[in-house]
Amino acid sequence: MRNPLQLVLDFLSPSPVAAVPPPTPRPRPAPSSVSETLPARPLIESPSLDTVPLHGVAPLTHPRANREAVLAGVRVSYLFQRVRRRSIGFVVGPDGLEVRAPKWVTLKEVELGLQERGEWVLRKWVEVQERQKNIRQIEWTDGACLDYLGASIRLRLSPEVGRSELNRSDLQEGVELRLALPVTAEASQIRDAVQAWLMREGRALFEARLNFFAPQMGVQWRKLSLSNAGSRWGSARIDGAIRLNWRLIHLKPEAIDYVVVHELAHLREMNHSPAFWKVVAEILPDHMARRRALQKENLANWA
Repeated sequence: MRNPLQLVLDFLSPSPVAAVPPPTPRPRPAPSSVSETLPARPLIESPSLDTVPLHGVAPLTHPRANREAVLAGVRVSYLFQRVRRRSIGFVVGPDGLEVRAPKWVTLKEVELGLQERGEWVLRKWVEVQERQKNIRQIEWTDGACLDYLGASIRLRLSPEVGRSELNRSDLQEGVELRLALPVTAEASQIRDAVQAWLMREGRALFEARLNFFAPQMGVQWRKLSLSNAGSRWGSARIDGAIRLNWRLIHLKPEAIDYVVVHELAHLREMNHSPAFWKVVAEILPDHMARRRALQKENLANWA
């Protein structure tokens, strides 16, 4: 049985993924038997070209690369995977380029599609590198600050508290996250405690927003998973499974609502067609402004 269809929202992409037809395929030999069928050649997913200039692009090397190509004179080592899907997909993230293709697509067809979208890949890589330069680094110490729901909170090591909790009582000091850790806690302990708290807060909030919007949209979600993806805000499957990046908890509520509505809309339209965006607009008339604001966000680096 094939896996359920899945749509993803890439937070490094400036526009929704659009499916564009590949070049006209060459004639293929007839099937060897009447029971053998040849599936239609898949579409290739790729957004339109960005306007990022290409000047001295450094070689692009994925840490788990298993194939290479030369795109516009730049050597690109990328991760290639065979997956159950209906199209060839290209994803450019902090690690580099990942290419996913159905099992029935030949390597020659994959390479042809990659060459046709080579300029887009390189432009996206330049954009990703620029964004990485601006990622906020957190010093995991007592008194460090980070964003929670779009506002800054300060970390306090408070061994006297039973569990990590927010303290809003002293407005002059601002909102504090009191961590149930000793004052001698190491950076890794502080980071892990904060991440665990944020993930608990995120799950509770995401479930509440899914339950709020789903009835308005006439859909039913069935399962929520928290994602740790490096290049996706979220994804939705036709069976009602939703994945949301836990780091959304750093952002303003209106940004979180946009991603939630975006994924729920996929339960009605598993694409990014005009019909899909109409569903989103019915709930969030200002969704375009929210999406543009979301594209400017740089999430905390937890490495």
